[in-house]
Amino acid sequence: MTVHTTVASPLGELLLVGEPTRDGVSLTSLSMPGQRNAPAVRTGRPRDPERFTGITRQLAAYFAGELTAFDIEFTPGGTDFQQRVWQALERIPYGTTTTYGALAERLGVDRARVQALGAAIGANPLLLVRPCHRVIGADGSMRGYAGGVERKVRLLTHEGAMQPTLV
Repeated sequence: MTVHTTVASPLGELLLVGEPTRDGVSLTSLSMPGQRNAPAVRTGRPRDPERFTGITRQLAAYFAGELTAFDIEFTPGGTDFQQRVWQALERIPYGTTTTYGALAERLGVDRARVQALGAAIGANPLLLVRPCHRVIGADGSMRGYAGGVERKVRLLTHEGAMQPTLV
């Protein structure tokens, strides 16, 4: 059985879905409004904000600039290849970026499978806490982000990996 809650953030209302544990919840999904392939909460699924207290506290600290690494229990999912890619995402330090090519090289993924690597990044069910927003194009361009490129830019600016745009 899964439970869910929503939490306000500078990126819009975040939907958190997880599996109850003795101490709270094991997070299975964190999504944003308008996100590609965002999960929908099934009718009748319980809303249980108390189980997510530790996670919402960490999210608040992250957005306040007080937290640079999350300590959240995740429920494993995805294929073996996706899990390898997602674990590599978790090792990209706060305030930095890497490219799809560099990530592929680090994982030993040959050039013919870089699209598969991109697809695995795009299938990340834990936006923000598993930092797929830190992967950019080799030319510095903001390649796709399931939460939207504008949010990707906002996250990278928040983390200091990009300079704010002056208008």
